[in-house]
Amino acid sequence: MPLTDMEARAAKPREKEYKLTDVQGLYLLIKPNGSKRWYLKYRFAGKESRIA
Repeated sequence: MPLTDMEARAAKPREKEYKLTDVQGLYLLIKPNGSKRWYLKYRFAGKESRIA
């Protein structure tokens, strides 16, 4: 199920960083200090990577 704008904005920091997943490798990483960053996880030549 796709992550909505309201869910992403309402995400609160926790003691440890955590991910809110979207679709097809896209996720929002929320850090304990409250910062949020979008990442896309992908695989190329058998190696998993991510871009911000």
